[in-house]
Amino acid sequence: MFQLEHPWLLLVLPLPLLVWWLAPPYGERTRAVRGPFFDDLSRLTGQTPARGAVILRGNWLRRILAPICWVLVVLALASPQWLEPPVERTESARDLLLAIDLSGSMATQDFIDPQGQRTDRLTAVKGVVDEFIQHRTTDRIGLIVFGTNAFPQAPLTLDHVAVRELLDELRVNMAGPQTAIGDAIGMAVKMTEHSQQRDRVLILLTDGNDTASRLPADKAAAIAKAHRIVIHTIGIGDPHATGEDRVDLEALKRIASVTGGQSYRGENREQLAGIYALLDRMTPSKVKHSVYRPKVKLYYYPLGVALLLMLGYHLFMLGVLAPLARRRAAADVVSEPVGG
Repeated sequence: MFQLEHPWLLLVLPLPLLVWWLAPPYGERTRAVRGPFFDDLSRLTGQTPARGAVILRGNWLRRILAPICWVLVVLALASPQWLEPPVERTESARDLLLAIDLSGSMATQDFIDPQGQRTDRLTAVKGVVDEFIQHRTTDRIGLIVFGTNAFPQAPLTLDHVAVRELLDELRVNMAGPQTAIGDAIGMAVKMTEHSQQRDRVLILLTDGNDTASRLPADKAAAIAKAHRIVIHTIGIGDPHATGEDRVDLEALKRIASVTGGQSYRGENREQLAGIYALLDRMTPSKVKHSVYRPKVKLYYYPLGVALLLMLGYHLFMLGVLAPLARRRAAADVVSEPVGG
């Protein structure tokens, strides 16, 4: 559709009429030569002198072109533009972080893969998480790994292909043999510190007990709540084991409940896949839709036409009317023969 960006500028269209009506006529004083024989000269030439000012008269072409050029210039100032069809832009409205335990116990082969073969916990987790990422097409996803220390493996990004590639590179003990759950939560807080999204979700998976955190897990959960991060926890270890291999399900429940999340336990790959499918339904993708309409500026069309009309008028005056005026002046010259 066509529209004017500054339609109020059309109010200046009557301005020339107001100037013509209200402003006094332009006057200019010039010097003159006075002679005692002026009356005789005018009588001999057959001309009748008159008192008053000399008023310059415009030609009919200028009377037509001047208003047209004025309208075109004002129209150009009003900035005409053509609006293209609306373009809808979809943006992510949620930050989703995945924290994966890489402690030594993740090498335990107590999971069964789809082929019926026994596999270690990390391999099973990577397969399930990879499928989960594929479904989150509109969320910004980040990846945190933790063991003795917590590290950001992938920043929050919409490049899910890169996140999946970095997920595939995870190895047991690459972050240390112990488990630092509190530090992993603290890393999630740090990664979302400058985020503009109000919805922030952390899915934390571990198979061990928090034994290496510099920041206690309960305190980290309280800080996460203050930063509007909802934490869902998944425990896949043995709650009856001892030391690093024992998963503290009660601690994971407390972390989740503090932030308004849920806590789950996955004992095999199918159950783990079901948990991620449930989380996928619980935290549906949130997007922001914005509509943008491309604008094509058209001001140069009326401006260009006005310039061409003015240029054409002056060329016409120089090429046609000026020689015609000179011929008329020459025809008015009367020469008298001199007799002897």
